[in-house]
Amino acid sequence: MWDWFIGILTQILELLQSLCGDWGLAVIILTLIIRVLLIPLMTKSTESSAQMQVLQPKMQEIKDKYADDPARMNEEMQKFYSEHKFNMLGGCLPTLLQMPIFFGLFTVASKIPQDASFFNILPSISLSPQTVFEQQGLSGAAIYILLVITFGVMTFIPMVITSSASSSQQRSQTITMGAVMSVFMLWFGWTVPTAVLLYYNTSSVWQIIQQKLVTDRVMARVKKETEEKMKNQSVQPDVVRKEKKNRPHKKG
Repeated sequence: MWDWFIGILTQILELLQSLCGDWGLAVIILTLIIRVLLIPLMTKSTESSAQMQVLQPKMQEIKDKYADDPARMNEEMQKFYSEHKFNMLGGCLPTLLQMPIFFGLFTVASKIPQDASFFNILPSISLSPQTVFEQQGLSGAAIYILLVITFGVMTFIPMVITSSASSSQQRSQTITMGAVMSVFMLWFGWTVPTAVLLYYNTSSVWQIIQQKLVTDRVMARVKKETEEKMKNQSVQPDVVRKEKKNRPHKKG
């Protein structure tokens, strides 16, 4: 299955390269195609995240209430999810779908020519920045080092933007985690094929633009709708109607 996926990904990249005449540009076009195809799922993911933020206090209330009865807690949580049509995995699906492509590019990069370039900017996108540095020194690897730094920055910025609507404590935790991940990505990006860096950086730029133009609006809309729904549910009277009894007919 994996070999089949790698074969398809390689053929698509080769087709794009034959059309645009540049390997690096082919990677960027492939990234944009993937991001466009993921727009519906990203919208669903955003809606799920917005719901999560509004429903979290009520979910925590259920957990606290039935802390000593895990079976009842699970039952009540499932009922709560069903009432609000909430899917816990909804926010993770787009990321999960992108992961095979991200890691597949490792293998695909080894199949393209070593001199596969990104115009005159990157002489080779099949080599890692580390390899280029070892072969050509600092002057030859300068643009690759800049790409690695961008890789780390583009890991940090989306997390900061996403955390802007969170509480101060959650925002602080997210920023700390983002900083740690960025440092890790600097090391990781130093050793991977440059094609992978092109894919990730292009995808991150798209995510930031989408966040500003679409995601924030979707978040605001779904939050408002969910809050109104929760408010309406909270004011509904819990009345159990008594069964009507037939009155005895008077005898004439």
